[in-house]
Amino acid sequence: MLAPKCARSTRPITPAENDYDGRSHSPVSNRCLSFPGIVIGHRLISPGDEDALLPEEAPAFASSVVKVRRASGSARIVARQLLKRLGQPECALPRTSGGAPAWPPGVVGSLAHDSRVAVAAIGLGCDVGAVGIDVEPAESLPPELLDLVATPQERLRIGDDPYQGRLLFVAKEAVYKAVYPLDQTFLDHHDVQISFAERKAVVRNGRVVGLRFCIAAHLVALAFLPGLR
Repeated sequence: MLAPKCARSTRPITPAENDYDGRSHSPVSNRCLSFPGIVIGHRLISPGDEDALLPEEAPAFASSVVKVRRASGSARIVARQLLKRLGQPECALPRTSGGAPAWPPGVVGSLAHDSRVAVAAIGLGCDVGAVGIDVEPAESLPPELLDLVATPQERLRIGDDPYQGRLLFVAKEAVYKAVYPLDQTFLDHHDVQISFAERKAVVRNGRVVGLRFCIAAHLVALAFLPGLR
């Protein structure tokens, strides 16, 4: 299969600012997550979404409960819509042995879901080097998990997080999804240092990852690396 041409989407993708005050009554505010070259979408998980799993995708979820199949199908509905926006054919996105979807050549992307919402972020490899996305309910992180998620430096700034570490958790999950395909290294939460003020993360190997995030009915973080030009 030939890698797709590096053609820009016909729909404008504009950067947007965001901070802890950037709230929305929508389940997910895609505007807050925007970055040039990345298209983002979300969908409320609905009964029947499990039927969206294509024959190439379904076997990986054969032993999963319907809730998991439904959420995975919903995320792939979003992803195929985004592929179409980028001028790419809608195709199967089978789950790899590592759990991430297998993207077509020349495409980078990431899927995520919680119990209610599925999200996806996709870009062309000539525009974006790596993408990761994650979503969680807009609820506080259980206090007993905070030490597992936050580094000592991050604990000093946790008062700025109205969800007491949940947004930090989401951001680190997104970073891991972005860098794992490149580094093939498993990371602990303390291997990633987050700065929401600078909108970036630093991984233990020195890799610097860009961040965007939104606070709405759900917390979503987008992690990315620029493409090589």
